[in-house]
Amino acid sequence: MDESAEQPAEQPAGAAHGVTTGAVARRLGVAPTTLRSWDRRYGIGPAAREDGRHRRWTPGDIAVLQEMCRLTSSGVPPAEAARAARAGSGPAAAAAPAAPAVPGAPVAPLVPAAPARQPGSGNGLPFGHVRQECRGLGRAAVRLDSPTMDEMLGSLISEYGLVTTWEEVMVPTLHAVGRKWETSGDQYVEVEHLLSWHVSTALRRVSIAAPAGPRAAAPPILLACVPGEQHTLPLEALAAGLAELGLPARMFGAAVPPEALDQAVRRTGPSAVVLWAQARSTAHHALARHIADTAWGVKGARARSTVLLAGPGWAGPPPAPGMLRPGGLREALALLRGLCETAAAAAGAPPQRP
Repeated sequence: MDESAEQPAEQPAGAAHGVTTGAVARRLGVAPTTLRSWDRRYGIGPAAREDGRHRRWTPGDIAVLQEMCRLTSSGVPPAEAARAARAGSGPAAAAAPAAPAVPGAPVAPLVPAAPARQPGSGNGLPFGHVRQECRGLGRAAVRLDSPTMDEMLGSLISEYGLVTTWEEVMVPTLHAVGRKWETSGDQYVEVEHLLSWHVSTALRRVSIAAPAGPRAAAPPILLACVPGEQHTLPLEALAAGLAELGLPARMFGAAVPPEALDQAVRRTGPSAVVLWAQARSTAHHALARHIADTAWGVKGARARSTVLLAGPGWAGPPPAPGMLRPGGLREALALLRGLCETAAAAAGAPPQRP
């Protein structure tokens, strides 16, 4: 989704005078309650309020907020940061002076394009061209602000859906934090760990909140990382998507030993097995061939699983014919849904709910 898609074609009269607190909070990566607290305690608030009550933030107000976020993220106490931000001592305030609102004019972008370490860019994280929500989530992660990350992730999934949030917000932010870690020695390890935990928590909540339907007649889908692979978040996103679709899945997690995966396949007779490999060094081609060749069932009616090779580690042609290599979460969900429907139809079961 592009940035312009977030703005309605015709704004209500009040929207022409600024942006709501919720929209500002999502973009800057702070909780709405934090913005209200800064307004109440330090006077870091909108210059005008619609009808005297509703906060509407102008570009100038937002510039002050950006500087406040930058200073507090770097360790400056909030009261001192507020004085500096109000005084316009930071680059954001100098670069974006307040402008009078013009009725009917479009709302200016909340976060202008800027070099990596300028306010509004994600506190130095190497984002590049991404959704503004990525920068907000990145700022919350750098501040180790758990409540804001929880609130943002839940709000984004509710607004945009699981797949879009995963592909356009979660993954770019995780990649940016990972690149920062790789180029900063031992710094930012805690940021990546905390962000990963909150992403995982948000994905689990999607699975738990998925409406419980009738027990599926189709065989389950097995999700497993190959031996030596510890990156489970992509499989957790897939498990959450399958739960939303009402498709049965078994999540085995990181670094599953070959013997354990073989036993799981033989015991469950899955319709599909998804093997995740983050790097070529962990992609286990022999294991993939073994799982694809494993058969179960009574003699004369033996069956095999379809193997999906997921992750960048499987670059190149599949190790055996018939294996599938989805290009992302959306494609993987579509493939697995089709496989489950085919298996259910073969068993004479009704199709899965949409």
